[in-house]
Amino acid sequence: MRRPRFIAEQARDARGPVGRLIAFIMARETWAQNIRAIEALDVDGTDTILDVGCGHGRSLATLAARAPNGRVAGVDPSELMVEIAIERNRALVKAGQVDVVVAGVEALPFPDGAFDKALCVHVVYFWSDLDAALREIARVLKPGGALALLFRTNADAAAVRSFPAEVYSFPAFDEVVAALGRAGLAVGADEFNGAPVLLLATKRSGS
Repeated sequence: MRRPRFIAEQARDARGPVGRLIAFIMARETWAQNIRAIEALDVDGTDTILDVGCGHGRSLATLAARAPNGRVAGVDPSELMVEIAIERNRALVKAGQVDVVVAGVEALPFPDGAFDKALCVHVVYFWSDLDAALREIARVLKPGGALALLFRTNADAAAVRSFPAEVYSFPAFDEVVAALGRAGLAVGADEFNGAPVLLLATKRSGS
């Protein structure tokens, strides 16, 4: 069934009571895929990790638990989602282990090489410039740092039918792989392919 545009808009930029309901649903609906991406990152106890498009913030606590001597940051363009993520992780935020800020992928408020690892789950659909987004993520990764990127491609006919094209832009698999390469990120093992696709990419030295 095709989702109404106003619901899709809330997934892109949650607002108001409907946005809170969408956050509640998403925290459960996409959780298995978040765990799949987190597992692929093979988090170390001292890692610094960025969740791009962290939404409701459920992944932040899991990442923090796996990196108790590291640091976790989440960014999301929705002020409401950031508010919800902070509420969900209040103790971790207060302890300084988790930080959540309002920001889009095109302008991440972090210095070059700030993170060991990054996570992006079901957010590429909303990026207006795939190359610019991936270059910015690569910028904040350390050389050798890893990005777990999970998304549905335009080959997923059911997904394409279900979401309005005015809001969701499903990329081609090859398009994403090529953009990762241009950003200085080398795509790893093929076993991360599937539906949704999960790509693990590593920042090349000197990029």
